Amino acid sequence: MGPVRWGDPSADVKGTAGILWVLQKRSEGDATWSVYDGEEHGRFMEKLDARIRNHDREIEKMCNFHYQGFVDAITEFLKVRAEAQKLKNQVTDANRKLQMESQKLVGAMEELKQCRLQQRNISATVDKLTQCLPVLEMDSKLREQMKSKRHYSALKTLEHLEHMYLPQVSHYRFCKVMVDNIPKLHEEIKEVSMSDLKDFLESIRKHSDKIGETAMKQAQQQRNLDNVVSQPSKAGGRRFKKEACAGPDQEVTNVSPMSEQDSGILDVEDEEEEEEVPGAQDLVDFSPVYRCLHIYSVLGARETFENYYRKQRRKQARLVLQPPSNMHETLDGYRKYFNQIVGFFVIEDHVLHTSQGLVDRAYIDELWDMALSKTIAALRTHSSYCSDPNLVLDLKNLIVLFADTLQGDGFPVNQLFDLLLEIRDQYSETLLKKWAGAFRNILDSDNYSPIPVANEEMYRKMVRQFPFHDSELEKQPFPKKFPFSEFVPRVHNQIKEFIYACLRFSEDLHLSSTEVDDMIRKSTNLLLTRTLSNCLQNVIKRKNVGLTELVQIIINTTHLEKSCQFLEEFITNITSVLPETVHTTKLYGTTTFKDARHAAEEEIYTNLNQKIDQFLPLADYNWMAVEANSKASDYLVDLIAFLRSTFAVFTHLPGKVAQTACMSACKHLSTSLTQLLLEAEVRQLSLGALQQFNLDVAECEQFARSGPVPGFQGDTLQLAFIDLRQLLDLFLQWDWSTYLADYGQPTCKYLRVNPATALILLEKMKDTSRKNNVFAQFRKNEREKQKLIEAVAKQLRGLINSHHS
Repeated sequence: MGPVRWGDPSADVKGTAGILWVLQKRSEGDATWSVYDGEEHGRFMEKLDARIRNHDREIEKMCNFHYQGFVDAITEFLKVRAEAQKLKNQVTDANRKLQMESQKLVGAMEELKQCRLQQRNISATVDKLTQCLPVLEMDSKLREQMKSKRHYSALKTLEHLEHMYLPQVSHYRFCKVMVDNIPKLHEEIKEVSMSDLKDFLESIRKHSDKIGETAMKQAQQQRNLDNVVSQPSKAGGRRFKKEACAGPDQEVTNVSPMSEQDSGILDVEDEEEEEEVPGAQDLVDFSPVYRCLHIYSVLGARETFENYYRKQRRKQARLVLQPPSNMHETLDGYRKYFNQIVGFFVIEDHVLHTSQGLVDRAYIDELWDMALSKTIAALRTHSSYCSDPNLVLDLKNLIVLFADTLQGDGFPVNQLFDLLLEIRDQYSETLLKKWAGAFRNILDSDNYSPIPVANEEMYRKMVRQFPFHDSELEKQPFPKKFPFSEFVPRVHNQIKEFIYACLRFSEDLHLSSTEVDDMIRKSTNLLLTRTLSNCLQNVIKRKNVGLTELVQIIINTTHLEKSCQFLEEFITNITSVLPETVHTTKLYGTTTFKDARHAAEEEIYTNLNQKIDQFLPLADYNWMAVEANSKASDYLVDLIAFLRSTFAVFTHLPGKVAQTACMSACKHLSTSLTQLLLEAEVRQLSLGALQQFNLDVAECEQFARSGPVPGFQGDTLQLAFIDLRQLLDLFLQWDWSTYLADYGQPTCKYLRVNPATALILLEKMKDTSRKNNVFAQFRKNEREKQKLIEAVAKQLRGLINSHHS
């Protein structure tokens, strides 16, 4: 083998190895690489050629070693080529034959291919239709639901269609049309559901009255049931006491301003309807609210729906809370007003607990605060127009039922009970006005005569009506008389009826026994000190009231005063609060009847004096009479007879009253007789007239000594005429020396004679002496008498002047 050339593979190997070595050395940064850059380039190239030659020699050796094998392989390959040609010819022939045979198979395969393609297309079509059919079915169902106005179901169908079915076939054009139409369907469903909601709101606005009525009936039934369970005997005991009080006297019961029928407002309805009353959910179909809420929630507009619902309900609340102008005229007006309010809040409470947040507690509380303030203001205004206590009591019961109904739904109602305490004061005022009329009727219709009883039954009946016990009267045989007149038991029973009326108002107000007792006592005190007292005073001050009536009034008020302790016990029995309890109000009945009795006594004194004054103008004195008659004047005899008959009626009066009346009459008579002597019209007075006047005064003194009223000690009653007696004695005995000498001394005989009075009377007698004695100046005795009169008159003037100084 010759030297390897660069074009041979071996040369390529050598050259390649050399290049690789060069590159390796250069990459390693060998120091010999720098020869290319320096002056040793030629030397380096020589060494490199020498190394190449060494490698060539080694390569040549290796090729020479394997050359024989290579030649053998070529020889074998040439042999194989001939056999391969034969094989190729055989294969070509086989292929030609195969091609000819497979032409029919290829045609059949082509037909099979087309069939498979068609089958695959049909399967794909079936699959696509299977995917689209549910969409079309849902669309058809949706249209049917929309057509039948089942919008809640339609929304659910639309929701499934949008999120489950359409995404699977979204690449079809009809699906895109359906997707584009979904917002329009949403809006249509929203509008229709909103229309249903508006119809619902209008319906509940119209029927809230019925809903509230039903709720209040439920509350009434529950309260009645609670009362029956918790207090089975309390009401029965109270009813028994009531019947025991008013039952025996049918007339008293008829006069009563209040009756048993006034104690409740729903009792008849409760008795008639014992079956279960349906609830609000039974009367109202709330499905429109729930459907609309769900529709708006699904459509992402829940907040819009909530705001609209609350706004509309606020408007309805304002309409409900506006009372009719004539609400105060009848109880039905108040009942309808309360029913509407209760119906409104029963619905809202039901929505609160079933709508999952459509309304919240804060919203309900806000509405209730507004409703409570407006309701209280309306009740405060309209109740002030009520003048019928029956209506006020029924209104109170209705307010309590209204409060209990709403309290059962969790609404705070304390302010309503505070309002009832205000209405209680108004109720008391209306009661007082009504009882004032009852008292006036009783006092006007009374005959002011003791009550006669003919037998034991009548006696016991009267004792049951009025607490009276007199052992002396019980011992007397029938017929006999009670000391008081009819108005005593009737007034006593009316006071008890008033107490019952006050008690009826306090029921169900959640007040303690002490508070109820205090309320009853304060109202009863007003009845006694203001209403009854005014009625008695008016009767006493009437112009046509007689002495007999005044005497009977004093007797009646005395017995009514004694009955006050029984009224105290009566209140204690019905309130169970002992009078010894701290802060217990006492009844002022004793003071009331004492004041009335004192007024009647004063009226008796005044009336007696007026009667005496009516007799005095009948006096017909001859002030110039020469001598007196042999008897007292006729007018005075008649006057004394009148006084005797009048004081005979005073037998049932307290002794002090009769004595005071008698003393007052005698004093007034004495004063009037004195004024009769001293009046300016009597300018002259003879001794004979004075003597006649003395006979009349003696008649008065005889009347005083006869003791027209028992109880006076000695000559106490005669002292009423002592002033007039000393004055007459002074002039008739002409005892001026004694009078002038002892004047001013405690032991003076004429201590009660006033110098001014004596001077006036002396002047009248002096003028008489002058006129009747024309020639008196020629008579020595008469002249001396005139001088004496003038001297006495002068001394009397001196006494008067010294007294004034």
